[in-house]
Amino acid sequence: MENDIVLSMRNIDKEFPGVKALVNVDFTLRKGEIRALMGENGAGKSTLIKVLTGVHHKDSGQINLANKPVIIKSPQEAQNMGISTVYQEITLCPNLTVAENMFIGRGKYNFVNWRVMEKRAKELLDSLGIPAKPKQQLSSCSLAVQQMVAIARAVDMECKVLILDEPTSSLDEQEVAKLFSLMRDLRDRGVGIVFVTHFLEQVYEVCDTITVLRNGKLIGDYTTKDLPTVELIAKMMGKALSDLSELRKKDVLPSEESGLPFYEASGLSSDAGVKPFAFKAFKGEVSGFAGLLGSGRSESVRAIFGADGVTGGKINIAGKPVKITKPIDAMKQGIGYLSEDRKVDGIVADLSVRDNIILALQVLKGFFKPFSRSEAEAFADKYIKLLGIKTASANTPISSLSGGNQQKVILARWLLTHPEYLILDEPTRGIDVGTKVDIQKLVLKLAEEGMSITFISSEIEEMVRTCSRLVVMRDRNVVGGLAGSEITQDNIMRTIAGGEGVTNA
Repeated sequence: MENDIVLSMRNIDKEFPGVKALVNVDFTLRKGEIRALMGENGAGKSTLIKVLTGVHHKDSGQINLANKPVIIKSPQEAQNMGISTVYQEITLCPNLTVAENMFIGRGKYNFVNWRVMEKRAKELLDSLGIPAKPKQQLSSCSLAVQQMVAIARAVDMECKVLILDEPTSSLDEQEVAKLFSLMRDLRDRGVGIVFVTHFLEQVYEVCDTITVLRNGKLIGDYTTKDLPTVELIAKMMGKALSDLSELRKKDVLPSEESGLPFYEASGLSSDAGVKPFAFKAFKGEVSGFAGLLGSGRSESVRAIFGADGVTGGKINIAGKPVKITKPIDAMKQGIGYLSEDRKVDGIVADLSVRDNIILALQVLKGFFKPFSRSEAEAFADKYIKLLGIKTASANTPISSLSGGNQQKVILARWLLTHPEYLILDEPTRGIDVGTKVDIQKLVLKLAEEGMSITFISSEIEEMVRTCSRLVVMRDRNVVGGLAGSEITQDNIMRTIAGGEGVTNA
């Protein structure tokens, strides 16, 4: 019914230099509806959200709230109109307390009643079951808790439209369940929710309807129960999804064929709380670290790369002892590392796509020996084409690219160094299914060409498809291992739960 429509966007156009981000897009949201906004990276989802919230100004089209035309000039105006947003990348202030982050910019006042603010913050945190204290500095909270604080901030603003842009990317299963419960409660109270995610199973668990965008255009609006997963993927990609069935990993372990491992560590530990562990990486192998959020997966590979303070252990490269205590040591030994947090440890937002691509190789060469402009352009053009990076040019600021394309730029950065051992920590988190398939296929291809690869993903199915050997972790301790045909979803979960591996990985 027309009276149920809380938000409508009609004939929205938005163009950036060289890129038509939105072309004649319509979007409708009703009261008490959870609508998924789906599409591959670069489809226009983030741009549509930023037009709605006043971050970008539309070139043409009309936005209506409760059937009344509005002009939204800034995020503050959007907030005042009842539009609350939680973005994929956490945009809070790590140097402020949890309470300050929840209420900053929320009113017009000459002084702050700290006691009232902290009391309200505690009530909200307790009601949502968020393990944080109002006076706690946000930077001391885990990434998952920071995400929940951002959601709590949005929920407390009595929003009519709640936009959740990849809110579950850093949450474990229990936290996701808690968020979904909250979303359903808000839906029952009449709030319209826009849910952006790349976890397809989450769409079918919590969403009523689906809007699909592709290449900046509206493909269609669908009722979730009437749109099978395979058809959704096909609409997002513009083709039938056969790529996943083409993925093949080797069941024969490279360790049986290759002799000495390229990388071998024993008793490795770090000041990030990783308990001493042993690990080997063979040429032509895709190994992996599996475990729940906080299990120590990322901390383990950061210890391998020297990204955290190494507190113990012995390391051999190609059978020879080496010392790796910082990233440059690892890089000089032919090791590359794509971090799970591309915003903090990956992209340099102020630099161009070209400069982000050449950064690691320039570090190895030395900044006093800069590449010529023609060399840098050639490097960038090669990998933009190789990885299918969607960008207007190599000079485009990386901050203007979609999340998936930013991830490809960071991957290009490490491939340019021609590493013998490449560590990929959550390389497909927060990106679309099509780009995920591209990265998975590339990982297997690089392994076939002889590269050692360690792959981490929160999606167990992805680990099963790509890895031939898994180290399984719990509570920052290795609890077992799986190899070859033993790597199944059931075996992984059983090992995590019981701490008993089938083999010694």
